[in-house]
Amino acid sequence: MTLRLTDEETEALRAAAELEGLSMQEFVRIAIRERVTGWSEQRDAFLQDFARGNKGLLDRLGR
Repeated sequence: MTLRLTDEETEALRAAAELEGLSMQEFVRIAIRERVTGWSEQRDAFLQDFARGNKGLLDRLGR
């Protein structure tokens, strides 16, 4: 995979990685894992809330 960044994005990444004591590659990999995990948790919470809030409708549709 090739990731193309603007000069400003590259510099921001370099600075952030340096502050964390990480390589730019490891910093990006951690950021991706955190984003994916957060998205999955948000999706799961939304689906649980939706199912609870629409139980009657879902029961009727399931018949």
